[in-house]
This record gives sequence, structure tokens and C-alpha cells, in this order.
Amino acid sequence: MSRIGKLLINIPSEVNVELQDQEIIVKGRHGELTHQIPMEILVSIEESSIHITKVSDSRIARQKHGLTRSLINNMIIGVSKKFNRQLQMVGVGYRSQVSGNTLTLNVGYSHPVIFVSPPGVEFKVEANTNIFVSGINKEKVGLLASQIRSIRPPEPYKGKGIRYMDEKVLRKAGKSGK
Repeated sequence: MSRIGKLLINIPSEVNVELQDQEIIVKGRHGELTHQIPMEILVSIEESSIHITKVSDSRIARQKHGLTRSLINNMIIGVSKKFNRQLQMVGVGYRSQVSGNTLTLNVGYSHPVIFVSPPGVEFKVEANTNIFVSGINKEKVGLLASQIRSIRPPEPYKGKGIRYMDEKVLRKAGKSGK
């Protein structure tokens, strides 16, 4: 039995949840998200909570029980308050800038690296080195932040590169002199 799948999902007052056949629609002040519910899962909406149960005790139903609950919970959190990932650029000459929905990174390559944000995800830059990725879909925000980080991951000797704001980079000693 899934420990996560058994938990109830509380619906905030500013969020509207609708169930149409096997599709759940979540609307809030930041936007709207939809999710196709697997056939092995039943979703019931009570007054201010959502309860998720399995149709059978098959292996696939057990696998999708907790996953579906987590996805619906993330949808509700995303439309009520957005998801944010913060990135920090460390290095001489490293800078970033935003124009519209395009993020331009100068991270030591001979050319600038350009990212175009997908719909529902937005960029914000502070002090040319701090990048904020925000949106209502947790999967898109996390994926885009990891793609930005993969352009120049932090290296262990000087710590230069793009890292998450809360990431700790393990440093190596380097060469030792005689």
C-alpha cells in the first residue's frame, strides 16, 4: 500500500478542481493545468479534498497510485503559488540577460548560449549572475533549470560554473607544491 497515495490532498479556496471522465482540470490564479488519470486509479473530489484510490491491487495500479497523487498535488501547488528554481553563475565574465522569453548566457564559450522558454515558464535575472526560473508546471521548471545548469556545471577546483542557489560544490585541493 502506498503511503503517499493514501494521503488526502487539500484544495485551497482559490483553486478550482474539476473531474471530467479520466481527466482532472485544476484552475488557479496563475493558470490552468490538466492531467490524464490512468485507468487503474479512481479520483474522488469531496468538499475541500481529493481522495485517490486504486481500482485493483495489480502491480501497475500500485505503481501509479502514489505517482498520481503527487502529480495532482503538484498541480494544485503550481496554480496557487508558482514553482521556482534559482541558479547562480560563478566565474569571471559570466553573465546572463533576458529579453522577452529568451535567456542569453555568456559562460566562457566563443558564442552566447540562448534558451527560449516554453509556454508557462518565465525567466528573471538579477545582478547579471542570478537566474530565476518560475512557472506553474514543476516538471517544466525543473527540466529547464537542469538544462541551463548542464551548459557549464560547477567544476571542483575553482567552483566556476552554473549551480543551483542551495547547491554545495565539493572542492578539490589541486596540485601540491614541493
